[in-house]
Amino acid sequence: MICGADTFVAMETYGNSKYEWLKQFLELKNGIPSHDTFARVFARIDPNEFEQCFRDWVSSITELMPGEVINIDGKTVKHSVSKTEGKKAIHLVNAWASKQRLVLAQQKVHERTNEITAIPHLIKVLELNGCLVTIDAMGTQTDIAQLLHSKGADYCLALKGNQRGLFQEVQKVFNNAQKNEWIGIEHSFYRTVEKGHGRIETRRYWTFSASIMTRNTDKWAGLQSIGIVESVRRIGDQTTNSTRYYLNSFASDAEKLAMAVRRHWSIENNLHWVLDVAFNEDDCPVHKDNAPENLARLRQISLNLLSQEKTAKIGVKNKRLKAAWDNKYLAKVLGI
Repeated sequence: MICGADTFVAMETYGNSKYEWLKQFLELKNGIPSHDTFARVFARIDPNEFEQCFRDWVSSITELMPGEVINIDGKTVKHSVSKTEGKKAIHLVNAWASKQRLVLAQQKVHERTNEITAIPHLIKVLELNGCLVTIDAMGTQTDIAQLLHSKGADYCLALKGNQRGLFQEVQKVFNNAQKNEWIGIEHSFYRTVEKGHGRIETRRYWTFSASIMTRNTDKWAGLQSIGIVESVRRIGDQTTNSTRYYLNSFASDAEKLAMAVRRHWSIENNLHWVLDVAFNEDDCPVHKDNAPENLARLRQISLNLLSQEKTAKIGVKNKRLKAAWDNKYLAKVLGI
C-alpha cells in the first residue's frame, strides 16, 4: 500500500516484482500470495482487533502534547457499496492530530446509525488530557461535551440548527452585539486576511463568555465561551459571505478560536483529500465483508508512515512512487 498497490491484484504484482527484496525480511516459502488470498485474508481479519493494533502502534510512535488539536470527522468510502449484497458504502470516523499529521484512531459507523454513536467510542479510547478536540455540528451533543470534559480535554464544537434553541439565541446575541457595536459585552476579537489565487478572504473572529446566555448552557459540561467566525471571500466581482458559530470549553479568546477552526480544516485537506487523491480511496471497489474497513485502516497506516518521513520534500503521492522505485527509501519509511 505504501508503494501504490491499492488493489489486491496490484499487491500480488508488486510482491512478485519485489520478491528478492521482500524475502530478506519475510519467510516466503510458497512465494507471494495470490490476489485471491489477499482478498480472503483482508475480508476475514477482525477490524476491531486490527484497530486495536493500529492504536497501539500509533501510541508507540507519538506522544500527544498539551494543546495538541485533535480533529474528529467522518468520511465515506464511496465505492465500497454493494448493491448485490444490499450493503451501503462504509462511513468511517477518524481522529486526526493536526500538528503531527497523524491518524490516531478510526471507527466504523454501523448501518442504521450515524456519527453520534461512533464519536464517543473514539473519545473513550484516546488519551486526550490537555488536548483541544474539534468536531463538526453532528457531534455537538451534550453527552459528547461531557465525555470530553471528563477526559480532561477542551472542545470547540460547531453549532448549527441541530441545537436549534441555543443556535437561535447565539445568533440573536451576536446580531444585537454587532448592531450595538458590542457595547456592554466583554469580548475578544481577531482578524485575518488571506490573498492568493485571485481571491481575497477576510475572516473575523469573536468570542464572548457563555455566562451571558439565558438558555440552559449548564447542560454543556465545561462550556466557557461562544465563538463566531464571519468569512468574506472575494473572487473577481463575486463576493460570498458565511457565518459560523461554536461552543468552546476554553475562556474567551478569539485568536485561539481562529487556530482551532483553521486546524479543523486540516482533517479535510491533509487527511480526507490525501486519501482520495494520493490513495484513490473513493475509487477502491472492494466491498466484501471486512475488507473495505481493513483496507481503509491500511491506507491510514501507510499515510502515517509516509507523513513521518521528512527527508523527501515531496507530496504523499510522489513519496509513494519513490518508495516503489527506491528500496532504500522504502526501508527508511518503514524504519528498517
